Order: sequence, then structure tokens, then C-alpha cells
Amino acid sequence: LEAARICSNNCGEKFLVSRPLPISPLSRLQTGMRGAFGKPQGTVARVHIGQVIMSIRTKAQNKEHVVEALRRAKFKFPGRQKIHISKKWGFTKFNADAFEEMVAQKRLIPDGCGVKYVPSRGPLERWRALHA
Repeated sequence: LEAARICSNNCGEKFLVSRPLPISPLSRLQTGMRGAFGKPQGTVARVHIGQVIMSIRTKAQNKEHVVEALRRAKFKFPGRQKIHISKKWGFTKFNADAFEEMVAQKRLIPDGCGVKYVPSRGPLERWRALHA
């Protein structure tokens, strides 16, 4: 939660508030348009409907603990938040049910925390090098 709060505070847009002067309006302190846009008050993040706020990657055995942690974390953000369990494998774009068989067929090559997709087309030498 602390890391999510720090990340959400770092990259935001500044919003301004134009406050009235705390003195009588009859005193001659008018400066025209100088300072008309107010002072910066803080930062905000523009979040659209359906945009992902947090993502957690974990093993299937820790699913209940992660759902509970996200349930508690969603109260820290205004509005209605939904917890969605993805069908994807980790942070990749491949479905979990087809991921392991694609790795066994050498269609996916592990690359750090992600994978590289090997298409079925291309030079025959590259295919032979992978399957040798």
C-alpha cells in the first residue's frame, strides 16, 4: 500500500485554486490579471473508467491473500473499484491455459519477467536453431 501511495503521488498533474483575498474588497489592492490562475495546491492523477490502478502478480496458492489485500487497498481510493482476476499468465498477453503448452512447443521464449513470441513464419534456419 505504501508503495502504491508513493507511486500515485509522484506522477500527477498540478491543480490550482484561486482564493479570494482575506481583506476588504474596498481596499485598493487590485492587481488586474496578475496571479489570476491561483496557486498550486497539490497533485492529482487523471484516471479513466476501466483504467487499471494496481496490478499484482502472484502464485495461484496466494490468491485469497492478494484478493484481501486489494480489497483493503481499494478503500484508499475514491470511487468504486473492482477487483479483477486476469486469465493472462503474469503480466504477459498470453492466456494461462495456453501458456505452458506454447512454452513446450518453443513458441514462447522466457525473457526476464516476460516472454518473446516466436512466430510460425520466417527463415527455416531460425526454426532449426530453436529446435536443435
